[in-house]
Parts: sequence; C-alpha cells; structure tokens
Amino acid sequence: MSALTAATLVWALASADHPTWREQIERGEAFIGSRYAEVWTQPDARDALTRELAENFAVAVTVRDEGGRVLTRAGEVCARPDLRASVEREGARVGEAAVCMRHGHVRGGGVLLLALLSAVSILWLASAVIAYRLARPFAQLVRVTRAIGEGRLGSRIQLNRRAPGEVGLLAETVNDMAARIEKQLADQRELLAAVSHELRTPLGHMRVLLEIGRDADEVGVNAGCFDELEREVLELDGLVDQLLASSRIEFDSLDRRALEPTALARRALERASLPASLLSYGTDTETSADAPQGDATLLLRALANLLQNARAHGGGVTGVRVREDAARVSFEVEDAGPGFADAERGRVFSSFYRGDHRAGARHGSIGLGLSLVRRIAEAHGGEAWAENRPEGGARVGFSIARASEEVEKDM
Repeated sequence: MSALTAATLVWALASADHPTWREQIERGEAFIGSRYAEVWTQPDARDALTRELAENFAVAVTVRDEGGRVLTRAGEVCARPDLRASVEREGARVGEAAVCMRHGHVRGGGVLLLALLSAVSILWLASAVIAYRLARPFAQLVRVTRAIGEGRLGSRIQLNRRAPGEVGLLAETVNDMAARIEKQLADQRELLAAVSHELRTPLGHMRVLLEIGRDADEVGVNAGCFDELEREVLELDGLVDQLLASSRIEFDSLDRRALEPTALARRALERASLPASLLSYGTDTETSADAPQGDATLLLRALANLLQNARAHGGGVTGVRVREDAARVSFEVEDAGPGFADAERGRVFSSFYRGDHRAGARHGSIGLGLSLVRRIAEAHGGEAWAENRPEGGARVGFSIARASEEVEKDM
C-alpha cells in the first residue's frame, strides 16, 4: 500500500505539469536525429557534432549507417544504448546515433524506482516503530490481565511516561481494578476471620450456659442462664444484621424510597430504648419541599450503630440532631464521653478498626460499626464525620444527598 501510494503520488506529480520520461526520450531522439541529418554528408561536421554531444552531455555516442557500419564514435562502447536516434534524409532512413549514459548517470526508471524504494523503506521503518510502541503495551496488558485472571492479583502494568495517552489510561484503569479486587478480597478474608472469631465467642458462651442450665436445679440459676442466653442471641443477631447491611451495600441493592428524617430518627431511638426527648431538629429556610430519597433499613442501621457507639464508647447518648438544607439531610449523635484522641479521629471510620482511646472501649467489637455508617452515607451520596464538641463529648454523624444522580436515574 505504501509503494502504491508513493507511485501514484509520483506519477500524479510528474504528469501534472511535466512531460513523461518517455516523451523526453522521444524528443531527445528526434532532436539528435535532425542534427545528424543536417551534417550527414559532411564527415568533418558529423565528427565534430559527435564530439560536441559527448563532451557537453557526458555521454558516449556511436554513429552507424544503415548497414551497421560505424561512421564515427566518441566515448566508450556500450552494448545497450539508452537512446537510439534515427537519422532520416528526404524521407528515407540513412542511419542512427546511439547514445549511452556514462558511469554515474541513472536512468529515469531507476530514479523513480530508487525514490519508491526510499519512500517505502522510510514508511516501513516508521510504521514498524509505531506498531512496536503500540503493540508492546498491549502485550503487557494481555500478560498482566491473564495473571490477574489466574489469581496473581499483585501483578501490575508498568509503562513509561511516554506511553500513548489511551494506552496509559487503560493500563491505569486495569491497575486500579486489580488493586480494588485485591483489597476487596483481603477485606473479605479479614472479615471472615473476624466474624469467625466473634461468632465463636458467643456460641461457646451459649454452650456453657446451656450446660449450666441443664445441670442446675435452682430456678434462679436457670433464669440467669436464660437472660445470658438472650443477650448472646441479641449480640449474634446484631452481628448478622451488620453483615447483611454490608452485603447489601456491596451488591448495590438499595431500596430507595421517600423518607421523613425526624420519623426515622424517632424510630431509631425507640429501637434503642431511648427517650424521644433527645431528638432535636433544625432546617434551612431554603430547604426543598421534596422528601429525601434513601433506603430506610440501611439508614436505621447507621443510626443504630451511632447510638450503640455512643453508649459503648462515649458514656451514653446526650442528643440526636437532624438537620436539613437544600442539598442534604444530616444525622448526628452526641455523647458524654471524653471525645476522640487526635490520632484516632481519622481512623474511626476504617474497617475493622477497634479504637481503645475512648472511655469504656470494648475489645469484643468487630470494628464494622462506624465503617458501615460511612459506607451507608457514601451509598446515599453523603459522607460521615467525627468531631469533639467544645463543651465536651463527641459528635458523630453522617449525611445523605437529598437527590443524588442515582436517585434521579431510578426515578
């Protein structure tokens, strides 16, 4: 294709404004033939013309008569003349002048062929370099994606800074995908280990209580065992509830419906056996009239986690605040504890983090409570935060977007 394109281009340029090589040869033959026809009967003039052509044009000239006899010659003898000029007088052919290019001259066809070969070589080399630069990253992409598919999630694509923009973007996307999958599997393994440990403890305690209840004869002892069993069952139920909520977010199976924020907060307080008088409400004058959209089950779980966190680690719940504005709805829980340590505030929403810097910190926690709050908030287009109150205690809350892009698509 490169050769055909180059040949077509050269031919088009050559034929556009200039005569072809064959036309030039024919004109040269006609000119030389006419010059020799003028001096054909004059040997001295014919010899002088032959020498003049040979010297001025650096060619070898041989003049023969019709019978093939050499009449005059200048320059070397060549077997294949480049030009044969027929000499005619009074309409009859009387001889010919054969012209040979000397060493160093290149015929027109050779020039065109050399130009085509040069153009094709340059194009081929350039295309080879471009193809190599394009193919090498893709070959690496194939190797790395195959390795990821085989389970070697630590494989990454290494490209230099000069990699093409699209290929570099694809490599970065694949690397990010592998990193997310690797982190997700690592989190799942850690979650499985933590859940196994957390389930084993209450289950073992329940077995002990059952044995005690079986062997005991006193009613008071049996009643105490049943109370302990109930607490262990409730703890297991809460743990399973946390895991189910986490899986719903993981698989993006949110049930978005219109919400009434204060009713949601009252319901969370009621489930936690806390008085509704702890609830306060604030709103912006520019609040939208449309009700916010969200998954009530997950939002109740987030509020329950905040209330449980304040009870277990913050010395008890002192207030629950609901705030609305035109863009978002916020839920905050305040406690009576000593607040957060500076090094702890940025880590409390991390998965499996078990803080021990606050009063009453429990080591039996799996470390998913506040992490789940953050994930629920982000799934609703909001965020989570933790801060210390100036008057003492901590304030932990989260927000949801009033109308996120996902909600608008669903609607």
